[in-house]
Amino acid sequence: MIRVAAVGDIHFGTDSSGRLRPHLEQLAERADLLVIAGDVTTCGGRDEAEVLAAELRGVAVPVLAVLGNHDYHAGHETDVRRALEGAGVQVLEGETAVVGVNGSRVGVAGVKGFGGGFAGACGTEFGEPEMKAFIRHTRSVAERLEGSLVGLNADVKIALLHYAPVKATLLGERLEIYPFLGSYLLAEAVDRGGADLVLHGHAHRGTEKGITPGGVHVRNVAQPVIRRAYNVYALGGGDEPG
Repeated sequence: MIRVAAVGDIHFGTDSSGRLRPHLEQLAERADLLVIAGDVTTCGGRDEAEVLAAELRGVAVPVLAVLGNHDYHAGHETDVRRALEGAGVQVLEGETAVVGVNGSRVGVAGVKGFGGGFAGACGTEFGEPEMKAFIRHTRSVAERLEGSLVGLNADVKIALLHYAPVKATLLGERLEIYPFLGSYLLAEAVDRGGADLVLHGHAHRGTEKGITPGGVHVRNVAQPVIRRAYNVYALGGGDEPG
């Protein structure tokens, strides 16, 4: 059994010191790794990322993360990444990581993702250059995710995103903003690339559980949704991760 602790949208600021660390002290007793599904900062400042890095430094399990839209706001996403990596966090964007757990290989493929909407109500590469660029970016990100999953040599595969791949985990959000919360292209990439679980954030008023058209379980782990420091999902038993 592999236990994955997951959370997203923790939105650390310069005044967030001590908010997460007490919940991580006994993490190794509850989980084998920790993944963070983006929006690690409030406005993408390196000083905000350094506060979180101090919370995560020395955590007794491997920590992996993707960045979210908030982490890009200030234009210092490279600095945010470096701050986290300085604390031993593996930050993924079109990249993969493999963690050994009890003799098994757990592979994580991570991308931030992007928007565009879902089947029946989605943007297309038509019209103005800006619209074409919007959808092409999402398609490019999805292609990187698919390639990363295909190339993963692991017993268990996890797709780690910020944006949602299915609309089921957006239920509770306003329909008008669905195109800005995720894209069906991400779910198609997961189904083609192969995964055992998808974790994402971004949809603060959404719903925790969903599933891709191909049958891969999806979990929205945005902290406002799960309402705790993290959730733990057990994989490897053949049942739905819960």
